[in-house]
Amino acid sequence: MTTHDYDTVVIGAGAAGLNAALLLARARRRVAVVDNGRPRNAPAAHMHGFLSRDGIAPPVFLDVARAEVLGYGATLIDASVSEVTEGFTTTLDTGQTLSARSLVVATGLRDELPDIPGVRERWGRDVVHCPYCHGYEVRDRPLGILGTSPGAVFHAQMLRQWSADVVLFAHTLDMTAEDRAQLHARGIQVIDGPIRSVVVTDDAVRGVELTDGTQIARSTVFVVPRMVPRDSLLRALGCTVGPDGWIVVDRAGQTTVPGVFAAGNVIDPRAQVVTAAGMGSAAGFAINIALVQDDITSALTTPAHAT
Repeated sequence: MTTHDYDTVVIGAGAAGLNAALLLARARRRVAVVDNGRPRNAPAAHMHGFLSRDGIAPPVFLDVARAEVLGYGATLIDASVSEVTEGFTTTLDTGQTLSARSLVVATGLRDELPDIPGVRERWGRDVVHCPYCHGYEVRDRPLGILGTSPGAVFHAQMLRQWSADVVLFAHTLDMTAEDRAQLHARGIQVIDGPIRSVVVTDDAVRGVELTDGTQIARSTVFVVPRMVPRDSLLRALGCTVGPDGWIVVDRAGQTTVPGVFAAGNVIDPRAQVVTAAGMGSAAGFAINIALVQDDITSALTTPAHAT
């Protein structure tokens, strides 16, 4: 039987990776979690929609989660992964290598933001994306949505759930007459013309300025970023990519490469923290079952005195 450093190496210590590690560590598996300490939701002051953890600050959530995982004997390594080779040998940027019987990739995604002044500076504070994450906190306020993506039209319709004062800044959108009619029917104002900047004064968003100098007062601005999965490791291992450009997995997160699982935003841009945690748990469950099957096979082929 081949000796490995770990039963599972988990790459990424967000909700998905840590929950996979938690389940596997409680199953008395040897688990290492590798993470570079740059979570996607770092700019946000609070996270929402997670039962019993609603409103918690993301760093506090991660501290609690890490402590729980460590408490069951998992190893947490602060590093970035340079390469994973066939057979699940993971090379870190520190030069360290880890060998494992299985792999969980929970590296998340990156948000590509429009190149509009003010957007990146206020990202995660009063320039935000997810209505479910931020909508309740900005309810009944004057909201804006930047028309930098075709998805902005329906995003505006969603935001109407939280406020009666919603403005869609058309910017470069090519909207149909039907789009405009539907927006008008729900009282959503459309402002035509290209955007110059998000106006920021005294450390807060104050509105949106068009290139003609017109300023429309807003207290919170929503934007639909382009979400790009951090899936280079999965692609390098030969995992199948679907027609939508995302890695193909089954319900448990198993990719098309045996022993390689993925969970969280790296495979699903819609996954919130609570969803990602559930995906990690499902992956951990499935990995342990696969390892048990492997243990049975090894036991049948290994002399009893050698075990």
